[in-house]
Amino acid sequence: MPKDTSIKSVLIIGSGPIVIGQACEFDYAGSQSARSIREEGIEVILINSNPATIMTDPSMADHIYLKPLTTKSIIEILKAHPQIDAVLPTMGGQTALNLCLEADEKGIWADFGVKLIGVDVNAINITEDREQFKQLLKKIGVPSAPAEICTSYLRGKEIAQEFGFPLVIRPSFTLGGTGAAIVYKKEDFDELLTRGLEASPIHEVLIDKALMGWKEYELELLRDKNDNVVIICSIENMDPMGIHTGDSITVAPAMTLSDTTFQKMRDYAILMMRSIGNFAGGCNVQFAVSPDDKEDIVAIEINPRVSRSSALASKATGYPIAKIASKLALGYNLDELQNQITKSTSALFEPTLDYVIVKIPRWNFDKFEGADRTLGLQMKSVGEVMGIGRSFQEALHKATQSLEIKGNGLGADGKGYKNYEQIIEKLTFASWDRVFVIYDAIAMGIPLSRIHEITKIDMWFLKQYEELYTLEKEISNYKVESLPRELLLEAKQKGFADRQIAHMVGCLESQVHTLRTTMNINRVFKLVDTCAAEFKAKTPYYYSTFEAEIEKADGTRYVDNESVVTDKKKIIVLGSGPNRIGQGIEFDYSCVHGVLAAKECGYETIMINCNPETVSTDFDTADKLYFEPVFWEHIYDIIQHEKPEGVIVQLGGQTALKLAEKLSKYGIKIIGTSFDALDLAEDRGRFSELLTDLKIPFPQFGIAETADEASALADVLDFPLLIRPSYVLGGQGMKIVINKQELEEHVINLLKTIPGNKLLLDHYLDGAIEAEADAICDGENVYIIGIMEHIEPCGVHSGDSNATLPPFNLGEFVMQQIKDHTKNIALALRTVGLINIQFAIKDDIVYIIEANPRASRTVPFIAKAYGEAYVNYATKVMLGEKKVTDFVFNPQLKGFAIKQPVFSFSKFHNVNKALGPEMKSTGESILFIDDLKDDQFYELYSRRKMYLSK
Repeated sequence: MPKDTSIKSVLIIGSGPIVIGQACEFDYAGSQSARSIREEGIEVILINSNPATIMTDPSMADHIYLKPLTTKSIIEILKAHPQIDAVLPTMGGQTALNLCLEADEKGIWADFGVKLIGVDVNAINITEDREQFKQLLKKIGVPSAPAEICTSYLRGKEIAQEFGFPLVIRPSFTLGGTGAAIVYKKEDFDELLTRGLEASPIHEVLIDKALMGWKEYELELLRDKNDNVVIICSIENMDPMGIHTGDSITVAPAMTLSDTTFQKMRDYAILMMRSIGNFAGGCNVQFAVSPDDKEDIVAIEINPRVSRSSALASKATGYPIAKIASKLALGYNLDELQNQITKSTSALFEPTLDYVIVKIPRWNFDKFEGADRTLGLQMKSVGEVMGIGRSFQEALHKATQSLEIKGNGLGADGKGYKNYEQIIEKLTFASWDRVFVIYDAIAMGIPLSRIHEITKIDMWFLKQYEELYTLEKEISNYKVESLPRELLLEAKQKGFADRQIAHMVGCLESQVHTLRTTMNINRVFKLVDTCAAEFKAKTPYYYSTFEAEIEKADGTRYVDNESVVTDKKKIIVLGSGPNRIGQGIEFDYSCVHGVLAAKECGYETIMINCNPETVSTDFDTADKLYFEPVFWEHIYDIIQHEKPEGVIVQLGGQTALKLAEKLSKYGIKIIGTSFDALDLAEDRGRFSELLTDLKIPFPQFGIAETADEASALADVLDFPLLIRPSYVLGGQGMKIVINKQELEEHVINLLKTIPGNKLLLDHYLDGAIEAEADAICDGENVYIIGIMEHIEPCGVHSGDSNATLPPFNLGEFVMQQIKDHTKNIALALRTVGLINIQFAIKDDIVYIIEANPRASRTVPFIAKAYGEAYVNYATKVMLGEKKVTDFVFNPQLKGFAIKQPVFSFSKFHNVNKALGPEMKSTGESILFIDDLKDDQFYELYSRRKMYLSK
C-alpha cells in the first residue's frame, strides 16, 4: 500500500529535557523521523522543549516550537497550524506517548481533526496498562510471569502473601523503570509498594513473581500496515533479570540462545506485535528465558514506539529504524522502501551481522552523594557507549575503553580490586563496575562456577573473560623485546590496548605501538554493512579490528582494509563520547554543526565517536563515520590512515579537549585555538597570571598540591573558600568549605581521586551575582553571541543555574566590563573559534571565574534563542575560511529566554538535593517570557537561594 496522500502536514512530539531513563536516543529518533517525513514533501511541525539538541535546530523541521510538553502547548500549535493532518507520537519516548494519550482523553485530536499515525490509542493502552497486557498475552497464548494488578495498598499486601518473596513491583505508564523495585524481604514491602503506587500516573502497579537469574533478551522489530514484520536485531543482556535493560551490559546479536528458542521467541514477538491493533512502525519486545536446558520463554513487555534499544539496534546494524518507522507510519509498506545501506535492495530484509556489538551504560554516581549505587529495576545510568569488534572480547574491550573513567579496558592496569570480601560484595550486589570486577575475581582465582552462582551471568560470557585473563598472564612472562608476534596479534584481536600490553610487559605504550608497526600488526577498518557483505554497501560507516595476513597465490601477503582513503582535503571532528552529567547532548549538537560547516567549506568530514544515542553517529551525518572509542590509540591510528588537514577538538567537550596535548605532541594540527592557548585557560595558575597582566580582577586565589599547602593558604585567603581542581568538567570535585576541617577532608579526598592535580583555592565571593558570556573570535575580532545572567547566586554551578538571556538586572557599567573583559581575554588567549567566560559580580566589579576556549553547554541555547547558526560560523572561522567580520549577525529575540536545568533526583532516594559548585542536572529546557512580570520568572527568582549549599 503506497503512501497516504491525504497527509500533508505532521506534528512530531519530542521527548523534552534529558532525564535518567530518557536521553538523547529520542532526539536521534526524532531528528531522523523529521528528515524522513520531509523527504516525502510533507510539512513537519515539531514540539520539544529541549534547546540542547540538534532535533530543535531550525534546519530540522518547517516549524519548531520550543514549548513545554503540555496539552496547552499542543492546543496553541494546532490553532496556529490548522493544516496539521496527523500526529506522530512514537518518536519521543514515554513523554510523547503519555502526552498523546492525555490529549486524546481531552478530545483535542478529535476537536482539531488530527489523526494518530504510527500507533493508535488502543495499542498504547494495551501495552502500557499492565492488566490489559496480561490479558492479551493469555488470549494469544504467550507465556508470562505469574502477576497481579494492584491499585491499593491493601490489595498489594494480599498479593504478596499469595506469591511470597522475592517480588517485583512495576508501576504502569512510567519511563526508565521509575518506581519499579525488587522486594527481597517482607520488611521493605510497604515502603516500596507505596513508592510504586505514587510513581504511576494512574496509581496502578503490577506485582509479579521475580524471575531472578533468568536470562533477558530484547528483539527490535518493524511492522507495516500489511502485517509484514522484520526483526532488525536480537539483543542479549549479559546481566540476568533484575537489572533494568538501560543499566545492563547488552550484546548483539544474542550470543547464548539456541536456534530453536530464538525461532520460538521470534514467533512470540511477531504474534504480540500483530495482536496490538493498528500499528505501523518500530517496536521493542522483551523476554526472559529460564537458565536451564528447558529454556522456557516468558514475555516481559512490549513498547509500541522506538526505544533506547532501537537507537542501539540502528547503530548496531546500520538499519535506520526511526527513519523507516516514520515512512511506515505514512502508509508505506516495507517492500516499497529502499534499504538505506545498499541502496539497491528493499527495506523488507533482516540484517545479518558479521561482527559483535557490546553496549555498556555510563553512570555518574559521584554526583549523587549518598545514592544507592546498587543496580536494579530502576534505571540509574546517564548515558552509554557501544563497542564494535570481530569478537565479543574485542567489542567488550572497545566498549570499556570508551567509558572515559580513566581505564584502559579490562584488567592489565594494576588498578583492580584485590580484596576478596569487596569483590564478593560487588558481584552479589550488582555495581556499576561489575564489568571490571568479574575480571578481578578471575584474577584472584575465584572459580567461574562461584562467579556464576553469585551473578547468574551465563557461563559463556565468564569463559570469554577467563580467556582474556589467561592471555594477560601468558604475555606477562615476556619483555617487550621478546614478545612473539602471534601473541601480540592475539592480544590486539581480543581488544587489549597498547597501554595494557605495555603494562603486562613493563614498557611504554609508544614502545608497543612501535613494535606492532614493525611487525606489521596494524589496525584495519571494516564496513558496518547490515548484510554481511552479501550486497555492496554504499554507506561509509566503519569500525576497526586486527586481522591475520592473507597470502595470495603469488606469495604476497596483505590484510583487507575496507576504508578507502580519498585524495580530498579532510577534517576530523572528535566527538564527545558517552553522555554524562556535565557533558551531554549539547556537545553532540556542536559536533554535528561542525561537520556540516566543514562540508560546506569543501572538506571531506570524518567523525570519530562511540555514543550510540546521538545524531553525530548517524551513518549519513559525516562523509565518513568511525564508530570507535574516543581513546588515543584508536584516534592516532585513524589519523595515520586518513592523513587529515587537522582535527577539531573544541566541539566535543572535555573528552576531545583532553586529547589536544597528545595531538600537539605528535605534530597533528589542531584546527582553531592552539593547544597552548587551551592549556593556558585550563591551568589555573597560568591563567591567573594572564589576568593580572591584563589588569582584569579575579577572586584572590592560591594553588595547593598538598593538604598542608591548602591549610597555609586558608590563613591568607580567608573562609569561605572555593576549591577547584584543574582539567575537569562539570565542576567535578568543586566545593565551598567554611573551616579548616572541611578543607582538609575535601583536599585529601580530591588528591586521592585525582592524584597529582593542582588545586585552586579562591576566596568565595559570597552573595555575588553570576553571569557568563559566549563569543566567537578569529584571533583579531571578537563577536559576543550572548551574555546570560544566572538567577541563582554565585556558588551554584552554571549548568545547574537558571540563566536568562539577555541579563535582567545588570547595569550598563557592569555590562560594559563584561564586554571588555570577554574581548580582551579572547584575544589574549589567541582564541580561534568559540570561547565561554564566567563572571562573578560584586559591588559593581566584574571578577573572572574561568574561561573555556571551546564550545560550551550554553551555545545551543543561545543559538536557539536568537535563531542564529553560531557553531556553523565558528567552525568556518576555525578552518580559516572566514573572519568574524564576514558574517552579518542578526539575533532575534522578543523578551527573554531562560535556560532551566532539569534534575533526575527522583531516581535516587535519600540524596541531598542541595546545589553547589559541582553540576548535578541531567538536562535542560528553554522557557520564553515576554517580560519580567511573568509568573514563571517571578517564581524562579523567589526560590533562587533555596537549594544553595557548600
